[in-house]
Amino acid sequence: MGLVHVGETPLFTPLTGGVSSLIVLAQTARGLLCVKQALPRLKVAQEWYAPVARNRAEVAWLRVAAQIAADGVPTVLGEDAQTGCFAMAYLDPQAYPVWKTRLKEGVIEPETARAVAETMAAIHGATADRPDLAQRFASDDAFYALRLESYFVATARAHADVAAALHRLVDTTAQTRRVLVHGDISPKNILVGPRGPVFLDAECAWYGDPAFDLAFCLNHLLLKCVWHPEHSGRYLACFAVLAHTYLERVSWEPAPMLEARAAALLAAMLLARIDGKSPVEYITDERDRGAVRRFAKARLWAAPARLHDIGGDWASEWKREWERRA
Repeated sequence: MGLVHVGETPLFTPLTGGVSSLIVLAQTARGLLCVKQALPRLKVAQEWYAPVARNRAEVAWLRVAAQIAADGVPTVLGEDAQTGCFAMAYLDPQAYPVWKTRLKEGVIEPETARAVAETMAAIHGATADRPDLAQRFASDDAFYALRLESYFVATARAHADVAAALHRLVDTTAQTRRVLVHGDISPKNILVGPRGPVFLDAECAWYGDPAFDLAFCLNHLLLKCVWHPEHSGRYLACFAVLAHTYLERVSWEPAPMLEARAAALLAAMLLARIDGKSPVEYITDERDRGAVRRFAKARLWAAPARLHDIGGDWASEWKREWERRA
């Protein structure tokens, strides 16, 4: 990629946090930078394979997003398509803390949720109904392997009573092509920067359903309530602000239609993060896992159309759950 001098030997330090790629910090004469290479098999307990060509989709997403929200993505410094590697600017964690870490530590600010929604909606809105991008990001196979199969099809195998609903959801999502989707907008992939949120890890990039990105992020805010119940009121405040801010900015289709798809996806994602190929690492108590399953299945059967209703029901049901255990 031409990022080091002839004869220079950079010092590489592996970075942790992801399951799908090798990521290293490179100390070079020009300064610090990050190098990322996709893995053919993801680092999870179940067998999970995905095309390594997803690296190219990630680089392409970063470059498109940089034209829309320049401060919202790290700068791409170079790409080596032959080895499936690319390099990007290193962002100092002192100035760019991970949103998940802040949420865990109790630094829970609705302003951050609002800014995340604004950036997400800006990228979706600027890329809506673009045949050129639809062709460029026709990464259906990678998105199916990384998201639809690993989350919903795998979960359907574990829960026959909601399998039909999950398979319908897979079909609907796969056939909805409206905007450029990131595919992994979660607090662990968002840095809280001085000029707003910075989105990382776009290797699931795909031209498809914007409801997926919205539901994916909201799902994490609900599950954080189980992780740290003492902060649940503030997590739910972030949930409400993010959903409202995003839906206010939907202009490429009727917002209620997008919201209904997001609500269905949200219910499925709650169940998938318990029994899919990528369960959340912080919900280990079987009582908690069972409570999430019951809540998710009830919404898969009832199919609520509003995110506000899911958030309110989640707050009420977990309050009763904790009272029963007290």
